[in-house]
Amino acid sequence: LWSIKSWVIMFYFADCWCQTLTESEAAVMKPGESHKLTCTASGLDISSYWMAWIRQKSGKELEWLAEIRYDSQEIYYSQSVQGRFTISRDNSRKQMYLQMNNMKNEDTAVYYFARYRYIYFLKSK
Repeated sequence: LWSIKSWVIMFYFADCWCQTLTESEAAVMKPGESHKLTCTASGLDISSYWMAWIRQKSGKELEWLAEIRYDSQEIYYSQSVQGRFTISRDNSRKQMYLQMNNMKNEDTAVYYFARYRYIYFLKSK
């Protein structure tokens, strides 16, 4: 068993204005189970931005997982989650989603979503 907890933090370029928006409930999962993260960006416009999910395992650096274009027409995944995780969005509701299937012990982490421009720096390390 492990616990998944997610916070929503928005980043702009390399500067973090770190506004915590929504915290989802902690979830304890078993290997092979599924879980869906839903995050709402109240008061912020995400409809014009690429968005991404990232995570941080205990004691590790941030890891890019997936990104989605503002109109959902382009989507990319890291090899670690390809075929298991699905990123999606609803701009009218200002919501981002991450459907996680066939979860593994190594998926234990704190999950975040962020604006794409910050993720560019993360991926370019």
